[in-house]
Amino acid sequence: MEGCLDALQRLKETRETNTVILRGTPGGLVTEVEGNLTHDELLQALPVDEPRLVVHELSFASPEGMRRNERVLILWVPSAASEQDEAAYTPGYTSLAEFLADVHVHLTARRTDQLAYQRLVALAG
Repeated sequence: MEGCLDALQRLKETRETNTVILRGTPGGLVTEVEGNLTHDELLQALPVDEPRLVVHELSFASPEGMRRNERVLILWVPSAASEQDEAAYTPGYTSLAEFLADVHVHLTARRTDQLAYQRLVALAG
């Protein structure tokens, strides 16, 4: 878990990282992806049959034209994942929500259309 916390800290502190994708293992969460991903790259990085936890820095323009960045916490549970898989990720999702107290957008997504850029902007804005 320590590596995950380091990745999340880099997400908070640097511009080089805007996305951290975490995978569950028998030993806990591990960082699967840490990088500066576009929205399309984020969607492509999500497996079609396994859950993941995602913290993503969403960049967008406010209605007033100001540049904004908001982090979102996503529990990715594709329809091909089992209920047991989802249950295994729920404690990690809860812990991340507590750890990332400044993240106000939390969502569970089962399809990529639920992560559409405009939908995320609407939730964050």
